[in-house]
Amino acid sequence: MNTLLSVSIALFAGLIMTRAFKPLKLPSVTAYLIAGVLIGPYCIGALGIDGLGFNTHDAVGKLTLISEVALGFIAFSIGNEFRLSDLKKTGRQALVIGIFQALIATLFVDLALFALHKIMPDKLSLPQVITLGAIATATAPAATLMVVRQYKANGPLTKLLLPIVALDDAVGLIIFAVSFGIAKTLIVGSVDMVSILVNPIIEIACSLGLGAIMGWILTQLEKLFNSNTNRLNLTIAFVFLTVSLSMLDFHIGPVHISFSSLLVCMMLGTVFCNICSLSHDLMDASDRWTSPLFALFFVISGAELELNVFADWAIVVVGIVYIIFRSLGKYFGAFASAKATKCEPQICKYLGITLLPQAGVALGMCTTAMQLGADGNLIRNITLFAVLIYELFGPVFTRQALSAAGEITPIPHHVKERRKTKLEEAKNRGK
Repeated sequence: MNTLLSVSIALFAGLIMTRAFKPLKLPSVTAYLIAGVLIGPYCIGALGIDGLGFNTHDAVGKLTLISEVALGFIAFSIGNEFRLSDLKKTGRQALVIGIFQALIATLFVDLALFALHKIMPDKLSLPQVITLGAIATATAPAATLMVVRQYKANGPLTKLLLPIVALDDAVGLIIFAVSFGIAKTLIVGSVDMVSILVNPIIEIACSLGLGAIMGWILTQLEKLFNSNTNRLNLTIAFVFLTVSLSMLDFHIGPVHISFSSLLVCMMLGTVFCNICSLSHDLMDASDRWTSPLFALFFVISGAELELNVFADWAIVVVGIVYIIFRSLGKYFGAFASAKATKCEPQICKYLGITLLPQAGVALGMCTTAMQLGADGNLIRNITLFAVLIYELFGPVFTRQALSAAGEITPIPHHVKERRKTKLEEAKNRGK
């Protein structure tokens, strides 16, 4: 009962918060995250009343399954952006920018934190510097997608942004695996080439292969049904199935076989949208079905944020440096590569700003970094600090960038007047 009550309160709190923040014109994502913080362990949850918010982080952890499923549907939706007809126009640009901006973000953070390491070597070690530089590659696809949907953003920047955000996962996995392997080598003193090179390549290849197979099977099974309702049910069931399969994790000798659920579900959506003639309608229907699921995902994400990271001054200092130089790396990396690939001026100017949000993938990386022992604890806390800041302010910057690029169209005056008239008529009928 307490779990169901917590879920209902989380969804209700998120919706109420969107109304409270409406005068401030903040994205719904930010409102959901703040709602999560308020009902989390550091605010209402601290009262200790069962069911009224989340008393502990363990209570939040019980809803991890919702987050996993939501990320699966987010990745499935982003896969829809990889239609071959669109990639012929923007594929090369997305690939170049996706790789270059990630590398530049890593370089900027590595250099800045290395200088900080020289200043305070007792607080920040070299393995921590290298690992945090790799975590800087990750961008949060969930927050970006939600902002795009909420404001119905459309245009050259939006069409290029979503594929780049998706590519971040693959690029980030490789950079992190190599950097983390080097960090472990510095601590342990032995080189493990399987962990550094083989495992990340296998993870990406297996993820893309599994997603492609599931996308083909889904398309064949869709042909068995004539009703769009049944097709939608099958699509939703297949995303659930794909998320569950992507949790498989095992070893074959020294080789670690694992999957990235984001990559698997993204590939599922990519294959499905390119070979299924009904994919447009089914994707639209799926997006409408997942709206409350995404709201829950962000409220839960807000409840997971650790506010106690502000207690350590070293974490705050390193976190601020990390945030500043990651942001600069993302912006100038995107600007330079967009310029080199002859993108439109508004893309060059605003793309980097839309790549600032950071969450799920980065948190997954810092979980892996916990294998470094004491060094891993600091990496985790700095990442949590950065995620807290980026998740609260990143969606706002994304909305402002898309608006400045002219890809969020304000509601026309006559539409507002028509809505106002209908609302007044409804009130009069109620009287």
